[in-house]
Amino acid sequence: MPGTRKLGRTSSHRMAMLRAMVTFLLENGKIETTVTRAKEVRAMAEKMITTAKTNDLHSKRQVFSFVTKEDVAKKLFDEIAPKYAETKGGYTRIVKIGPRRGDAAEMAIIELV
Repeated sequence: MPGTRKLGRTSSHRMAMLRAMVTFLLENGKIETTVTRAKEVRAMAEKMITTAKTNDLHSKRQVFSFVTKEDVAKKLFDEIAPKYAETKGGYTRIVKIGPRRGDAAEMAIIELV
């Protein structure tokens, strides 16, 4: 069974990048990135939203340990998670937008539905 994508980075660098991207996604609602990064960010973001839906002390500690900005974590519990209270997964959408001009990497927009 394949694990997570390595994205050409060390595990600590990859984790820091994904934490930053998930935080930015939750803060702004959508980000533009490569397709493979978007797929990894989707997995992490959906886990965070699902965790925030329970809204107890344990889930708050888990989210606060992952999301890099405190105000974004608060927004996740106060605004984002209640919006998806009756939904079971599928909180994000990935839309492919074609190749990047510099290196022709396949680009995508990931957004909260």
